[in-house]
Amino acid sequence: MEQKLYKQIYQLIKQIVKNKTMKRAKFNDAKILSTYFWAVLNDRPVSCACSKRNWPIYYRREQLPTASTMSRRLRTKQIQQWLNQLEHTLKSKFPRSIYRFIDAKSLPIGGCSKDEHSKFRRAAACIAKGYKLYAISDLQQGFVQWTIRPMNQNEAKVAPDLIFNLDRGGYLIGDSAYDSNRLYGIASERDVQLIASHRRKGKALGHHRHSIYRLISRELLKQPFGQSLISARTSIERMFGNLVSFPCGLKPLSHWVRTLPRVQLWVKAKMVLFHMWRSNRYDAKTA
Repeated sequence: MEQKLYKQIYQLIKQIVKNKTMKRAKFNDAKILSTYFWAVLNDRPVSCACSKRNWPIYYRREQLPTASTMSRRLRTKQIQQWLNQLEHTLKSKFPRSIYRFIDAKSLPIGGCSKDEHSKFRRAAACIAKGYKLYAISDLQQGFVQWTIRPMNQNEAKVAPDLIFNLDRGGYLIGDSAYDSNRLYGIASERDVQLIASHRRKGKALGHHRHSIYRLISRELLKQPFGQSLISARTSIERMFGNLVSFPCGLKPLSHWVRTLPRVQLWVKAKMVLFHMWRSNRYDAKTA
């Protein structure tokens, strides 16, 4: 499966990136990306991907960039843009759904790590140190918006950055962490109706002024339609599970994936591979 995924992502890189590169560079952008994807796909450090002895014998004919070249080139904006385009190309193969879901997933690291960007926060039934993946999922397109932040950042405070970039229209479903007047107003600017579980179950909102879209959400939750949307919110949990469990999935962050820029780059590559895997599953079902 891993070899099949690598061949597919290699062909996609060749198709989109072609031979474009920066001035006076020995290796083009496609070579940098394909080398990095080999490391990510096999859960190995970039330095391993720079050694021919770690590659299958039929790939050893080509010259490989050094670890310092990879480190320098992976930080450039051009490489970041190519990664975004690869992800967008895979997601755009599918039509969007009018129902989307918002949530976050912890990415813990060791508590003794010296990573200055990671922070402590309550994770799954414990206090952990690390990062968090904040995401909006679409049942058809996968993760349509996502970002990586230190674990101590509140989900409701990161949500506006995700909502601002959403397509217009539809419903956005979340848990009680997103039940705030500010988020309802921000979602309405994108013509999106946010529906979130009540933060204070069984209690009224109080007498101060509330967003009309929050009141609409509460009315919808009294109806079978709104209740069905909240029940469907677990779909993003299943998508997080698929992201972790698919071949070469987003396992716990490896020891060489530290500091926010490296974590973002690593997760971006995993996302591209995840959407490639979802595309393969869809093609297999429709064949």
